[in-house]
Amino acid sequence: RKPWHFGGWRENLLAWLCLVAVGRRCPSSFTLETTKNRRSGSRGRESNKTSKRLKTYTMTSETMEDWRQELDIVIPTIRNLDFLELWRPFFEKYHLIIVQDGDPTKKIKIPEGFDYELYNRDDIKEVLGEKSWCISFKDSACRCFGFLVSKKRYIYTIDDDCFVATTPTGEKINAVEQHIRNLLTPSTPFFFNTLYDPFAPGSDFVRGYPFSLREGVKTVISHGLWLNIPDYDAPTQLVKPAERNKRYVDAVLTVPKGTLFPMCGMNLAFDRQSIGPAMYFGLMGDGQPIGRYDDMWAGWCSKKICDHLGLGVKTGLPYIWHSKASDPFANLKKEYKGIFWQEEIIPFFQNFQFSENCNTVLECYLELAKGVKNKLSQLDPYFSNLADAMKTWIECWTALN
Repeated sequence: RKPWHFGGWRENLLAWLCLVAVGRRCPSSFTLETTKNRRSGSRGRESNKTSKRLKTYTMTSETMEDWRQELDIVIPTIRNLDFLELWRPFFEKYHLIIVQDGDPTKKIKIPEGFDYELYNRDDIKEVLGEKSWCISFKDSACRCFGFLVSKKRYIYTIDDDCFVATTPTGEKINAVEQHIRNLLTPSTPFFFNTLYDPFAPGSDFVRGYPFSLREGVKTVISHGLWLNIPDYDAPTQLVKPAERNKRYVDAVLTVPKGTLFPMCGMNLAFDRQSIGPAMYFGLMGDGQPIGRYDDMWAGWCSKKICDHLGLGVKTGLPYIWHSKASDPFANLKKEYKGIFWQEEIIPFFQNFQFSENCNTVLECYLELAKGVKNKLSQLDPYFSNLADAMKTWIECWTALN
């Protein structure tokens, strides 16, 4: 059997035709149910672990209310959170975890009516003690502390300079709801569907798509995009200072297996229960030789682990409005070493192979940390410290979860 066969193709084809015949095949309404003792999708051998099978799921106001109890919104910040007023219609029913970076004595203002927890640097030290050094300081990577202390299944994280975007018809975009939809519907990393996400409204699998692959795999990361200010690196910012993204592409794609991507943390959701330990944003900011690679580091690590464990990553909708561009000269100073280092880092991830006994995210992440120390520390001593921070992060995750 191929490693991506989840069941016999005849079984899948028959099930598909039955759903169509009874009118239940709604691409926008799929979620997952568990079944025992099915053949493993990630390695093609019998497994006693719980695997996943699809059932219909309809996104209604009642079910959205249920999912509000399962998601935290994590926001890193150094300023007053006036931007929350713009998000009030979409955020006020969720629990917020706000991670204040910088001076812990500074008081930040948060609009009334929101349910939130606020953590500053002193709180991080109190919770993590001597292990608090693994949480970056003076960098948005501090947001991953919010991932640690959350008790919800899902996380949505957003930057404080991101506002509500609108569709071409003027409709305000509920980013959280679209992320939930992405996470609740399967990904298709093993075979590319040319009509984008087959589980999106108005779409399906195209002719020639194997029925043996139409179950897809569990989606654990939903990567949203941005209108207005694009997420460019400093050299591109300097070359194109006036460029704005005005293109609204109404599509969601699965990032194919074996393909890395530059993950951006300003509009991102993930299944904390399934991939949370891999969502560490590294050592960045104050006292470190590199910045602005925090989310990309988490993206490379998590995507490599997703590929190994047979999990899915989506990118595309929803859009947010990125309101302001950061200083390209300050960004260049932060990114300078990373621009050169990434030419070595990316091949490391592309060539890295997990051992056969790595069956959980925790096991994979610790093995990846070992590889970082063995291979990338030759590039710069920073990576030896980063590998130690990755191990410390896992110790913190285990202690709090």
